[in-house]
Amino acid sequence: MRPLFVLMHRWIGLSVAVFLFIAGATGAVISWDHELDAWLNPKLFDARSAEQSAQGKPLPGLELGNLVEAQDKRMRVTYVLTESEPGHTSSMMVEGRINPETKQPYDLGFNQIAVDPVTGEIQGKRMWGAISLSRENLLPFLYKLHYTMHLPEVGGIELGVWLMGIIGIVWVLDCFIALWLSFPNWRSWRKSFAFRWRQGGYKLNFDLHRSGGTWLWGFMLLLAVTSVSMNLAPQVMQPLIKTVSSLSLTAFDTRTPKAPAQATDAKISREQVVALAEKEALKHGWTLPVGGVFYSSAFDLYGVGFFEAGNDHGDFGLGNTWLYFDSTDGHAAGGKIPGTGSAGDLFMQAQFPLHSGRILGLAGRVMISLLGAVVAMLSVTGVVIWARKRRSRKMAIAAR
Repeated sequence: MRPLFVLMHRWIGLSVAVFLFIAGATGAVISWDHELDAWLNPKLFDARSAEQSAQGKPLPGLELGNLVEAQDKRMRVTYVLTESEPGHTSSMMVEGRINPETKQPYDLGFNQIAVDPVTGEIQGKRMWGAISLSRENLLPFLYKLHYTMHLPEVGGIELGVWLMGIIGIVWVLDCFIALWLSFPNWRSWRKSFAFRWRQGGYKLNFDLHRSGGTWLWGFMLLLAVTSVSMNLAPQVMQPLIKTVSSLSLTAFDTRTPKAPAQATDAKISREQVVALAEKEALKHGWTLPVGGVFYSSAFDLYGVGFFEAGNDHGDFGLGNTWLYFDSTDGHAAGGKIPGTGSAGDLFMQAQFPLHSGRILGLAGRVMISLLGAVVAMLSVTGVVIWARKRRSRKMAIAAR
């Protein structure tokens, strides 16, 4: 059995090493995506009116969204914050409305804008997720590289999402194989936790791979499982969870998305849907304010999130609460309320917070950043071990 597991571990490791190295290295960086992005691109995050000490009160986010759409009729705001952080721009996501001549969405050349909250000026634009290493695109590029490798969508299939999801499944399997191989017998179990720091060279490289993986095995398995959940939740993880627990359906699960050329404007306004959400919040006794509103033209849905200004990422626990509403008549369409639902619901709610470390706040993000570096290290040391053994086998054959 051991020779078979050695062979499986070797070829699984070699086949996914490059992808796991990239995922680990980018994961270590994007744990701080917001902070690094703001440092690299002040024009997208720092409001000019604040720099110039301009007099004036920041406009409400919904009013800013309306103002932006009025300035450019080709553009539809799909995500807006109700309030921006002091001195910061109001970040919005946008998409092109339908061009009446071509019957296709306008090609805006960007999908994210930064708006000065006092003047309403658009002071920055970018295409989030573009394949570009420019300052303004670097962090979104790395973020999307992390889980898609920037592979294209073909025939409605997101190749990159599927690839990294399958790699996650293989990684889960290899975690158990690696653990079994790390303990050849119980008499020498201590070796699987030791590091030969003083001897260095190949011996240390071997220990970094074996013992490093053994010490952090549980965390590696956690990253592998949550990777599958992030990329292949409907296809793999949810069907598995349904075998042991019920799962609540959301409006996105019960609707068929429309093609971009069929997208239409919402029949009710953002102000109206915020009023509906605030009534629901009052019923539940929630104290957090409405922090953001998104509109999905593909599903005819609004989403209303509850959080303080600056916490749109959901920096602690299971994330922010979201309520969904039909954009044609405003009827309630469910939501995501962290900490509620079945055991399966709670499991799925925890996947992104666990994968990003945000479930533990700042400490969790530090831990995930370090674990990303460890994943990259294990990929490199594994390839070095294979190369060394391959060279030794060739030398032995030549000697014979």
